[in-house]
Amino acid sequence: MTSPRTSTAQRPVGWRLPLYRVFAYVTGVGLLLLVFYAMPMKYFAGDPGPVAIIGMLHGFLYMAYIVVTLVLAERARFTPVFALLVLLAGTIPVCSFIAERKVTQRVQAQERAPQREG
Repeated sequence: MTSPRTSTAQRPVGWRLPLYRVFAYVTGVGLLLLVFYAMPMKYFAGDPGPVAIIGMLHGFLYMAYIVVTLVLAERARFTPVFALLVLLAGTIPVCSFIAERKVTQRVQAQERAPQREG
């Protein structure tokens, strides 16, 4: 009979990091399109169509970004504050790209570090 694993060792993130990276970029591009294309079209050209389409698309993609980020954060054992900052990065133009680099570097460094059994 085996006992449940109680180790504090880092678990491999597997497919979670690449999926997070894709959603970070897609969310970032969607937000840039919303802020720098759709919003000016609405307020300067009087065309609300792009905001309706891109805004809705960004909203759905951001929800997926939240789920993917939380799954990665749980697996990589992010602190709650770091996870919250990564989640908020999807709401500020360009920040999702910066957060993606930081998260990737952090996770890759964790996976290269020697594993400790606790």
